[in-house]
Amino acid sequence: MQAHDGMYIDGAWRPAAGPETIEVINPANGTVIATVPAGGGADVDAAVRAARGAFPGWAATPPTERAALIGALHDQLEARREEIAATVTAELGSPLSFSQAVHASVPVAVSGSYAKLAAEYPFEEKVGNSRVLHEPVGVVGAITPWNYPLHQIVAKAAPALAAGCTMVLKPAEDTPLVAQLFAEAVHGAGFPAGVFNLVTGLGPVAGQALAEHEDVDLVSFTGSTAVGKRIGAVAGGAVKRVALELGGKSANVILPGADLTKAVKVGVANVMANSGQTCSAWTRMLVDAERYDEAVRIAAAAVAKYVPGDPLDETTRLGPVVNAKQRERVTGYIAQGEKEGARLVAGGASAPEGYEDGCYVRPTVFADVTPDMVIAQEEIFGPVLSILKYDDTEEAVRIANGTVYGLAGAVWDEDEERAVAFARRLDTGQVDINGGRFNPVAPFGGYKQSGVGRELGTHGLGEYLQTKSLQF
Repeated sequence: MQAHDGMYIDGAWRPAAGPETIEVINPANGTVIATVPAGGGADVDAAVRAARGAFPGWAATPPTERAALIGALHDQLEARREEIAATVTAELGSPLSFSQAVHASVPVAVSGSYAKLAAEYPFEEKVGNSRVLHEPVGVVGAITPWNYPLHQIVAKAAPALAAGCTMVLKPAEDTPLVAQLFAEAVHGAGFPAGVFNLVTGLGPVAGQALAEHEDVDLVSFTGSTAVGKRIGAVAGGAVKRVALELGGKSANVILPGADLTKAVKVGVANVMANSGQTCSAWTRMLVDAERYDEAVRIAAAAVAKYVPGDPLDETTRLGPVVNAKQRERVTGYIAQGEKEGARLVAGGASAPEGYEDGCYVRPTVFADVTPDMVIAQEEIFGPVLSILKYDDTEEAVRIANGTVYGLAGAVWDEDEERAVAFARRLDTGQVDINGGRFNPVAPFGGYKQSGVGRELGTHGLGEYLQTKSLQF
């Protein structure tokens, strides 16, 4: 795994403006695996200038040609699946099997969907006596998180490039290596110089410089709601387009007519995946009072199978969280849950035995959680499940909607129509019915403080377009 010691700007790797670097640390064992440049304002400015210079030519490129290049990018990512998986496992700590199945595979699917969409999308349409044009917004500043590092890059880059935008990417400082790999793939696909640019650096330095840059037309950010609010304020002050994909506290509502065992087991698996570091994870499980105790028993038995282990071991289902700061955050919430009076039925705040040196958290399940508890309201972002009780469906709706978030959720019922009727009442951007599968072309994004805008599919492409009408 060879890290670049420069930035990818205007079609080439070039030295950073300053000498500062970021150490990339393997969270499974604390070892430094690479260093990358910690870029600043000068690097961001150079990247934005390159993107601005490349914009007219790229915007004028026929959609079919843009589609062909995105198809070539898809092929590059497809060919490098194993390298992608190994890289994400090294810098994020995700079990290798999960990195192969999700971190490497989903970006391939998403890039493929945009190669197709770019060729088929109606960039012009007739409306009465008008011709309506859907044109690229301009230069995009993309700031991406560490939890699904390549997927979040592709979910922004593919639609932005399909739309005819040029871009500057500032990836999370914890996972910059897979971002460098993506820049290599863009270069290998043959995109014109300046269309895609990469600046590695710290969020408060490089990220802020990108969000504030006067020549960036749209800022697309995925991360915490707190940072998203600051970026939204900056963008609003500059009358700049913004797309925000933020936090979640999603409810997994198991209705009385559901297959309880299946719903609980799938719900536990959902929360434990990626060590709980998923914004859309169903971290609140809602069960009717009559079956509540049984659900708690099933959850405790199910979570016991998620034994922390070496991410490189193909049998490992639960790796570390991304860094020591995140471990302290998650274990702090576990201690808070115990302090609030929630009943700990699995896990706890202490380090798993034998893994004290890594950033591991014990898979944790709380019962007797009430809606007003901190662990039922705030995003923990770790392998922690809270199980809540409801007496009737009206109360279930109130509890499910009773947070500032509205990103995702799940509903289970033997009667699918009943499940859908309940899902319609949820204030959330996406709901899985009876374990519905991830759809890479369906819109993803949230209500309330979970964000602004949508990613994936035609809705994701629309975020990077602006509209002009010609009257005849």
